[in-house]
Amino acid sequence: MPTQPAGWPTPIAINELPLRGRVVCAGVIDAVTIVPASASPQYSAIIADREFHRVANDGGSHRLRLVWLGRRRVPGMVVGTRVRIEGMVSLRDGLPTIFNPRYEIIGTQET
Repeated sequence: MPTQPAGWPTPIAINELPLRGRVVCAGVIDAVTIVPASASPQYSAIIADREFHRVANDGGSHRLRLVWLGRRRVPGMVVGTRVRIEGMVSLRDGLPTIFNPRYEIIGTQET
């Protein structure tokens, strides 16, 4: 697998993720979910590889759920932030999901 200058493998498109296994992908945070104080600590974000959203009717899912267990917030992980993610992907509720991913903040998306 080719690597990038920072030592990360080249990311693959979210719609090409396997159902299970270690992956590296990149995208922009579209949404975050903050659970109430009465619930177990968990921070969740949805990322999308926006560059692939321009292709209409390609049939693939371009959204990936990230979940940090035991945390109420993850610094820098806010809507509009471009990130590179590495972790074990699995399918949960019909959406590819990575629990406690390794991440690198690339920057903020310009509008």
